Amino acid sequence: MGMEEDELLAFREHWKQELEKNTDKEGYFGHLSEDSSSVHQSTSFWEKQSNTSQQTQPASKEQPEYVSIAEGLLDGRSSPLLDRIEQERTRRKRAPGGDALNTHAPPKKENKRQKLLEQFLQDLNEVNDIPFFDVELPYELALKIFHFLGRTDLGRCAQVSKSWKVLAEDEVLWRRLCLDEGFHNGASISDSPCWKSTLRDCRNTENGVKSNWKNRVGSIRHLQYELGKVLCDVSSCAGLVIAGYTSGDVRLWDTLHWDKSYLHPTHSIRDETPAPYVSHVRVNKTVATAAYENGCVDVWSTETGLEPIHRYQHLRRVHALDLSPDSPALASASGPEVRVDAPDEKGYWKSRCLVQLPKPVDGVLVVPGRRDFPLVTAWAGESVYLLDSRWKEEQEPKVLHFVYDHPVTCVDVSSCRAVLGIKSCGWGMNDGGNKIQVYSLETSQCELTVGNSAGDFTCVNLRDSPPHLLVCGNKDRRVRVFDLRTGSSVVSLYAHHMGVTTVQADDWKVVSGGGEGLVSVWEMRIGAKLWEMHNRHPVRHIRFNSSTLVTANIPDEKSPRGACITDDDLTAHRRYRGLICHYDFSMDSSTQDHILPICRSNYIESSGYSYNIGLAVPYDILSGP
Repeated sequence: MGMEEDELLAFREHWKQELEKNTDKEGYFGHLSEDSSSVHQSTSFWEKQSNTSQQTQPASKEQPEYVSIAEGLLDGRSSPLLDRIEQERTRRKRAPGGDALNTHAPPKKENKRQKLLEQFLQDLNEVNDIPFFDVELPYELALKIFHFLGRTDLGRCAQVSKSWKVLAEDEVLWRRLCLDEGFHNGASISDSPCWKSTLRDCRNTENGVKSNWKNRVGSIRHLQYELGKVLCDVSSCAGLVIAGYTSGDVRLWDTLHWDKSYLHPTHSIRDETPAPYVSHVRVNKTVATAAYENGCVDVWSTETGLEPIHRYQHLRRVHALDLSPDSPALASASGPEVRVDAPDEKGYWKSRCLVQLPKPVDGVLVVPGRRDFPLVTAWAGESVYLLDSRWKEEQEPKVLHFVYDHPVTCVDVSSCRAVLGIKSCGWGMNDGGNKIQVYSLETSQCELTVGNSAGDFTCVNLRDSPPHLLVCGNKDRRVRVFDLRTGSSVVSLYAHHMGVTTVQADDWKVVSGGGEGLVSVWEMRIGAKLWEMHNRHPVRHIRFNSSTLVTANIPDEKSPRGACITDDDLTAHRRYRGLICHYDFSMDSSTQDHILPICRSNYIESSGYSYNIGLAVPYDILSGP
């Protein structure tokens, strides 16, 4: 410690000598003692600091202000700014209403003997008191106020002052904005070094993907099965696509990593011939399932392996199958029988309930949401039932909806609502045509009735639609979007001349498929068609997210003849097999490999048809030399 003090004293002496060379003999130190070394020889450093802080000798008028500051630092005095700040605080306390303005401010300790090192570290730290005009608030309280501001308001506040800029760019505020807009759900504060930049990059990417959607810029893949059998059913969820074929095979694609896998069904393990057709397939993030014409149902895990982890047998053909999108709960229907299977606490699959309904079941849907006991909606004829897996045989199934001679044509459910397409027959035609009724699953009461169409409602989508919106398709060739808050029609689109088969919407677009094989993308705000794609067979499956689209054209005829009419080989020609398309709109449009094949062209051909889309390399009409 002695050596360090000697070095500090030598540094001060050297600095004073340098200052005295460029000044008059009386120096910048005012009327001080001739022996300048007595500052640190007669008394200690901190005692001299307390003595000099009480002196109010004026500095020479010829010396600059920074020399006075340097003089104070060399003599052990604190910065004059501290005295100014202290005077300002004293003035505010004496002012009228000053006590009321500082009621929430933490008490300030006045310590004139505060060490210079502590003061220096305090200045380097973040500002603890944020000036809000004439009030100083603690940092946490000011952060709570800024918590209610959006992106634009935070950007404006950052231009007020340096202290407000530090506050407006706090990582906690920008992480909250990033999560509120749907980016990086579940991320912690330490997952990004700058959440403001992360939000900006995510928004730029989202705008680029939206532009690619509108202009149909991206890549396309055909998920084909090369064994030559006919496609029976398709399902997709969270980047996984599953397909079943008339050969009894089940194929699973991982579109995120493009891993190919064949799921081994039970009949292939038993070596059964001929193999039964696949009637239904479903998939979610963890489980894939398939039902066959002989009544067998297989369940696979998408994470552990290719062998079935659970299987059971119905006595008849499976007419309906559904899998919960966010939990491993499975429901299947064969004739009037509905069965619900789910794993227990230890992960072992078992049957939860087996219900016999009065009529053959037309369809089943598992209500989304994680529950201790799965909840299933089943409809048969004019009745819609709400089945709890805790159901006992002596109990009657709970009827959600029943109107005599008004059959149910389509159903969809969310976590709290059920939407039913009702066909009006006989005397019901006088009420204005077919309707859509919205039921609350909690109260089992009808909340809203919308729609007034002469055609039957063929498809309805509530689960994947934005909040308070309902999209549906009808045999009258129209796609309609309803606002559930007011019951009014938001948009009505003339879409498909052979009826709408499937539909899905988000906050700005609608994607619909028709019986003629046409997939159409619509802009909801202006009600205009952006682009369309056509294939041979009816569109039976559509599922999209922010950047990808999966469509499936499934043939109605499952047993076509071969290329020759007298040929006994039932291997279907390619045009009879069906088609699965995967569109990715997140690709870079500047790369040639990421352009749709139909958009690629060269200058070898003199002219070409643009297919009503913007070509990346447009055709030109070239004149000869």
